Amino acid sequence: MTQTAVPKSPRWGYFFVMVAAMLWAVSGSSAKFLFHQGVSPFQLVQLRITLAAVCLFICLFFKNKSLLKIAKSDLIYFAILGICGMAAVQFTYLLAISKIHVAAAILLQYMAPIFIALFSVIFAKEKLKRSTVAAIVMATAGCWLVVGAYNLNVLSMNIVGIFSGIASAIAFAWYSVHGEYGMRKYNPWTVLFYAILFAAVLWNVLHPPLEAFFHKRSLVEWWWIFYIAIFGTVLPFGLYLEGINLIRATRSSITGMLEPITAGVLSYIFLNEIMEPLQLAGGVLVIFAIILLQLRQEFDDKSPAMIRAGKDK
Repeated sequence: MTQTAVPKSPRWGYFFVMVAAMLWAVSGSSAKFLFHQGVSPFQLVQLRITLAAVCLFICLFFKNKSLLKIAKSDLIYFAILGICGMAAVQFTYLLAISKIHVAAAILLQYMAPIFIALFSVIFAKEKLKRSTVAAIVMATAGCWLVVGAYNLNVLSMNIVGIFSGIASAIAFAWYSVHGEYGMRKYNPWTVLFYAILFAAVLWNVLHPPLEAFFHKRSLVEWWWIFYIAIFGTVLPFGLYLEGINLIRATRSSITGMLEPITAGVLSYIFLNEIMEPLQLAGGVLVIFAIILLQLRQEFDDKSPAMIRAGKDK
């Protein structure tokens, strides 16, 4: 199924990603609050992804049923995108937040553009520019500072949290690249729904089916669970894919850097998480590295929306 539509202005792509970044930032701090209340990362990812799948299905069913239609031959693609992409991103991201500071976890995830660049070199056979090498070195050094590896007690750091953050960056990069591929044929919301659906199925197999729903929780806790499912998953992931649809995955990431900045402010205000000067400097290095990397990309390539529109003519 292809969608016949005139692509929106690229400016909308940047706007969509900015809104998604701010929603994700609030979601990260909300998840940290729930972890403090005793909710485990396994439970939260099951709650988040299952509620997201149900709510998105209801919205698409009543708004535009055609968005639920896909070719049988694409089921494997969506299963891989959901399991290796969406499900992996959800768990590694939440696990990182449960172990280390919210801002640090998000900054680690925003190494994703670096992995996208490496992917293009290894699999797409693109040449590695000097600016790309410099960006990778800067991002690595920045993340080293962000996680506080300069501390003499480096061996006592939460290794699980750090590696989970890096794993979330790899998973997010993979999801972005392969999600962009799917949008050459399908609407962004179709791609998102099936990625979430297969991720939900997986997490109700790995974790006892619907187990997280049978715990006694306060109204405040359920409010934040629903917030994370709708405003921290369905809406921002949908807007992010809409952004990729218009301005490509590599360009979307530069705008998405608003997320760790917002998350850092929120975690400082509400969670009293204070990052040391060297950690802040590392964050600046990561942001600068990704900006440098993205500004060196070619801007004459076609977005998925343009490719789909060309097919529909």
